[in-house]
Amino acid sequence: MGSSSDQSAMATQEAEVADIIAEAAPLPLLDAAYALWRRRHRLDSLEGRPTDEEVRLNRTLTPEQFTIKYRRDRDHAHEGPAFDHLRRAHPHADDAAVRQAIVTAVKFEDACFRNFEDTGADYWQRCIHAVARARKDYPGFLESTYRQAANDVAYYNK
Repeated sequence: MGSSSDQSAMATQEAEVADIIAEAAPLPLLDAAYALWRRRHRLDSLEGRPTDEEVRLNRTLTPEQFTIKYRRDRDHAHEGPAFDHLRRAHPHADDAAVRQAIVTAVKFEDACFRNFEDTGADYWQRCIHAVARARKDYPGFLESTYRQAANDVAYYNK
């Protein structure tokens, strides 16, 4: 049995996971999928992913193997923890709709980053333009989600 400090830390982590999911719950399904997807690294960390063994194995991969693994993880995001998170946020949604929302959110995020152009134009305008181009292929998100996506593009491309 773990110590009381271990149990307290675990309870705190579980509460943070629950808070992240609760923040996504009032959003429409598609927007909740994006909100949870963009927080996946924090959720993974709180839930003990990757495991020490997975980290060890990842370190042995060549860059090409890591790229293949990265792409496979994204292509199958709807089969992993993202499904459970979105299912918790939207317990009454149909499983197929939950899976499709995750697939769409991941593809939308990919499109936002793929459309970012490193030109001499104003940085923020390039971020907005990247999301606007992605929006053409991925309509249906709330305006607040498109704004968040532009912020994400700006943060990760700086």
